[in-house]
Order: sequence, then C-alpha cells, then structure tokens
Amino acid sequence: MAKLHVSTTINGEPVEFLTEPGESMLDVLRGPLGLTGSKEGCGSGDCGACTITLDDRLVCSCLMLAAEAEGHEIRTIESMAEGETLHPLQQKFLEMAALQCGICTPGVLMAAKSLLERNPDPTETEVRFWLAGNLCRCTGYDKIVRAVLETAADMREAAR
Repeated sequence: MAKLHVSTTINGEPVEFLTEPGESMLDVLRGPLGLTGSKEGCGSGDCGACTITLDDRLVCSCLMLAAEAEGHEIRTIESMAEGETLHPLQQKFLEMAALQCGICTPGVLMAAKSLLERNPDPTETEVRFWLAGNLCRCTGYDKIVRAVLETAADMREAAR
C-alpha cells in the first residue's frame, strides 16, 4: 500500500512526513519526527500519556491516525518550554514533586496547560475533572492537583 503524504504544523513549525494509512500519530511523533516526549502508556486511549493538542483540542495521539494531521496544528509536550526556560507548570511540577516515573507527566502537563488556557482560575473539582483522562500510577493525584492550582494562582498574580 502506498504511503500518504501529510503536511501539518507541529509545535509552530511546518512539517511534512510520509505515513502508512493505519499508522498512529504517536508512532510518527516518536519515530520519524523524533519527538519522544509523548509516551505510550496503554495504546488504547485509556491513560492519557500520549496526549497532544490538535487545533487546541486534547487528543490521545495513540488513537489518532497520522494522516488525520493533514492541514491541522499539533502541539506536543516539546512545545511547553521556551528554550531552557520551563513553562510555569513544568517548574511547579518539579518544585512540588508532582511527578515520579515520567510516563504520565507529558499528558498531564498538556491537559493542565489546556485547562489553564481556558480557565485561569479553576477550582480543585475542575482540575480533577479536567485531568480525569490522565492516569498516574506512581504519585497519585494530590500533588499534581496542588501543582496545577498553585501554578494557576502564580500565573494570575504575574498577570496583575
């Protein structure tokens, strides 16, 4: 079967690649594109470790066909930091030990960033609801939720 040519934007840069018709976006990101930040935790869309944004919508890249990227904008965990400067969420996760093994962390950070972009003043319930699609088997959720809430407060304070 012939490979498909895909033109898309990934992390703000135009990208073109060839893909098999049934190849997942996660496989293309981690393989030929060398963007290994997104992790495969389950391969069935249940854990959220491979979460990316597609036109500002959260999606599990293990469930997305790479061909579906055609003409769309994708953001991966690699887009969060600016050079050597971590995003405030990344910094707070480090400070508060809201991560351990790192498998879930990219997806959790992508979901948390998406939440804060939509709602800069979330309640604890809203954070927990928004992160419900991301499973963590190491740290539990309290440190993660606290890190998101503290980041939101810090970002609101910085905006004043």
